Amino acid sequence: MPHSFGVRARTRHMFAKKFRQHGMPHLSQYMLPVKVGDYVDIFANPSIHKGMPHKHYHGRTGIVFNVTKSSVGVRVNKYVNGRILEKRIHVRIEHIRPSKCQKEIISRVKANEAAKKAAREGGEQVDLKRHPNKPKEGYFLAAPGGDGTVTTIQPLPFSDLV
Repeated sequence: MPHSFGVRARTRHMFAKKFRQHGMPHLSQYMLPVKVGDYVDIFANPSIHKGMPHKHYHGRTGIVFNVTKSSVGVRVNKYVNGRILEKRIHVRIEHIRPSKCQKEIISRVKANEAAKKAAREGGEQVDLKRHPNKPKEGYFLAAPGGDGTVTTIQPLPFSDLV
């Protein structure tokens, strides 16, 4: 049973850096282009204590609603007592990463637009809906002998060796 209930309680592995990844963040982290409306992942950098989010928000994805000179305001959903609340927190730029959650959606939208344009030029109808994968086609497995003859195997009759 834990006896401490501090802000960083039970974060031994969560706020630990990986092997040979210790030290201060790269300068490119500070030059990260962040705009209002971007999706970002909150990922606390344990080497920077200032502006660190609470452990509950570590690994959560949110939407940027404010950008200041050294921090970013993020809207994050939090599950509290059976309901989902939208929390607005400010986190320093060192503790966020651009999220890849929209990558598949954006690529699918681009592919759909290209398909629609090709269909409009060709004059045919195109189906843009996602469909589940169909079952594989049936096939006959070739016999391992290769000659095509069927071999019937019978069990040997029981014989007592005593």
